[in-house]
Amino acid sequence: MRESLAPGVWGVVATPFQGSTLDLDTDSLARLVEHYETIGATGLTVLGVFGEAAALTAAERSLALEVVVEETRLPLVVGVTSLFTGAAIEEIRAAQAVTGDRLAAVMVQANSARPEVVIAHLNAIHQSTGAKVVLQDYPVASGVSISTEALIYIVQTCRFVVAVKAEAPPTSVAIAQLTAAVEVSVFGGLGGQGLLDELVAGAAGAMTGFSYPEALVACVRAWQSSGYDAARDALLPYLPLINFEQQARIALAIRKECFCERGLIKDSAARPPAAPFPSVLRQGMLTHLAEAARALEAFPVPTTSERV
Repeated sequence: MRESLAPGVWGVVATPFQGSTLDLDTDSLARLVEHYETIGATGLTVLGVFGEAAALTAAERSLALEVVVEETRLPLVVGVTSLFTGAAIEEIRAAQAVTGDRLAAVMVQANSARPEVVIAHLNAIHQSTGAKVVLQDYPVASGVSISTEALIYIVQTCRFVVAVKAEAPPTSVAIAQLTAAVEVSVFGGLGGQGLLDELVAGAAGAMTGFSYPEALVACVRAWQSSGYDAARDALLPYLPLINFEQQARIALAIRKECFCERGLIKDSAARPPAAPFPSVLRQGMLTHLAEAARALEAFPVPTTSERV
């Protein structure tokens, strides 16, 4: 059997900032990471696109990883920002120096529409670092559009790829094709908007961020234990917030504002070029958050200690 990333919810961790200089807020980062572990996330994805990794210095990336490693025992997937092989290898080595054996894999974006180019990129990364790879197809972030057939060929060729993160709509179509052809876990993202259809298509879970990650955990667990109806019922109360949060160009600002309103981070600021939260949406946000809070109160997700 080929090695594959564990199914479930891999929470994509936001990077909190604070003050007029937007310094890294390590206290809020620790609180957010602890929350993910408490609610039963399978693992964490750190320094991803929604973690604003591209806006962090190398020293800040290392500091963020140090905080995460100290705060949780969950396995980690660490995002790689560069599409260039040499720079990507440097990022991975720096992450390995901090995370050690806690690093389950690095998340590398497809850097070309040509599968042979991606294979050469991934092979060089693996040969230089030994890291296992989550292959991410996210054209909005990478600027690269690649066919599902090419992704399948890459995964079949590169045996060190342990998962695929499929974020090129329509995701459920791509996930169905991928899961029929490859032996590794395939995860959806995009804030959980397509989670139910992705699970039906064969997804192993979700690798994404959402201001109420409890809902994603409850949905995937319900799917695993009882199937579609239970998963639908678990996610349904949160769908208005998921839809509200995943708005083009302002999704990051909304998510951080929601985290701040929940008390999980102290400041909702995002670094440029990310857009700020539109104040005209505050009342709508508060309405959706109140709905989600009532849903969680009615059907709480067991904490780690309650499951032991």
